[in-house]
Amino acid sequence: MEDLLNILRPEERIALQLRELYEHRHFHLFRLSSFEEYDLYLQNKAFLTNSDPITFTGNNGRLMALNPDVTLSIVKNTPIGEARKVYYNEDVYRHDRKDGEYKRINQIGLEMIGKIDAESEAQVIQLAMESLAVAGKGALDISHIGLVEDIVAQFAPYGLQKRALMALQTKSPHTMRAVCKQAGLSQDLTLALTRLTTVSGSFREVAAEVESLVTPFPKARQAMVELIALYDQLQAHCPAAATIDLRLDFSFVNDTDYYSGLLFQGFLEGIPHAVLFGGRYDHLLKAHGAQQGAIGFGMYLNGIDRQSHRQEAVTNQYLDIALPKGRMGKAIYLLLVEAGLVSAGLFDDSRKLIFKDDRHKIRFFLVKPSDVDQYVDRGAADIGVVGLDVLMEGETDVLEVLDLKIGRCKMVVAGKADFQADSTRPLRVATKYPQITRHYYNDIRQSIELIELHGSIELAPLLDLSDVIVDIVETGTTLKENHLVVLQEFLESSARLIVNPVSWRFKEAAIQDFIQKVGDNL
Repeated sequence: MEDLLNILRPEERIALQLRELYEHRHFHLFRLSSFEEYDLYLQNKAFLTNSDPITFTGNNGRLMALNPDVTLSIVKNTPIGEARKVYYNEDVYRHDRKDGEYKRINQIGLEMIGKIDAESEAQVIQLAMESLAVAGKGALDISHIGLVEDIVAQFAPYGLQKRALMALQTKSPHTMRAVCKQAGLSQDLTLALTRLTTVSGSFREVAAEVESLVTPFPKARQAMVELIALYDQLQAHCPAAATIDLRLDFSFVNDTDYYSGLLFQGFLEGIPHAVLFGGRYDHLLKAHGAQQGAIGFGMYLNGIDRQSHRQEAVTNQYLDIALPKGRMGKAIYLLLVEAGLVSAGLFDDSRKLIFKDDRHKIRFFLVKPSDVDQYVDRGAADIGVVGLDVLMEGETDVLEVLDLKIGRCKMVVAGKADFQADSTRPLRVATKYPQITRHYYNDIRQSIELIELHGSIELAPLLDLSDVIVDIVETGTTLKENHLVVLQEFLESSARLIVNPVSWRFKEAAIQDFIQKVGDNL
């Protein structure tokens, strides 16, 4: 038997251990078909964040989809009024909206449907913590949809909910302050909301502060009462609480049309993204005509084997920082020297791409500016410095924790001085920034024909390749030399300090100290 276990891949061994754990807690294996009618996912599209179903046409002409999510299938196949405690180990298939790739994901998890009370929630959270403990060194973040809703509701009268939500998700205090200013909120309210944007840490260390911060928000106060009661119960009855860091964090937000209370996400050291996702989803049951409660989680096993490959890098506890090559990288390095965070003279050898400061436990990578966010997103670097324009174009999953206020420039629409829009056809727009351009013109409801170029953008309107261009402008000299003018400014960009979300959980003290010292020297 031992020889048989030795040939299993890490994710296969973990799956067997988790199946034993769930069976022992009286959850029953649920098997489902690999596909459902596409209509199921079309009606619940918002539940499938950042991914789309992979579709095909069945023999009878019906449009089908490979399962992108197990929870929806379990809900669909649970009779109204029936209670269930089930677990699953299935492959799901998704078309990732961000990178365009088709993916097969091995997912294991459990669902509890029926009368859900505080004890049920504690049982599921305990199993989530034990699941992470089986896989390695982990952290489980908890939040509550009521708290997030109450924060975002402060901006509803001004139509700024989306920007406030983005500030929460990216832990961006400068964005939250700007949104509060735009909404005309009081100084006290602005301070509380800005701190709620950044607050994070072990539950026992930050719960009291959060309780104080949410005093003006009734739903948020009630949410904290529930979370504190849950924490107390786990400390008393959950052995895994001693090995898995239970944290409070509000940077992950699920759709309020489906989720109704407790939210949680799990992380494993050495894996650059969240691996476990769960929450209370009574609203999803109601959308399917049922009045039961429901709570559950899914854990992604893909990439678990990467954890062992990165253990040496993890245990050295150096901060890995990706800096852009060129003027901005040098300016940031000098700022860090002034802040006492790195040694002077470290970058004297200009031929190197990796620089190590053993005294301060920091390692630098010099990379192409447009690649910095990718290094951070994929966990090769803990921290990076990147322009807001690059960050918005890449749409990576990183935390935008500080505006460094250098490298300032503007995203503009530019064209010939005598440009006149032709309303009989789509506007032809040339750009190096297709994502930003699409978002901008979608927001102003303008139909466009997008022409993606990679250099010499100013040529496009001069040669009638496009009507206008969308580009970054620092001084405007290049535009003037090519007889172009700015027609519209729509985004101010500057260098931003970004952090990998998993590094934030496992190197939090070092990263917070780094952010504080950099901020103090701006």
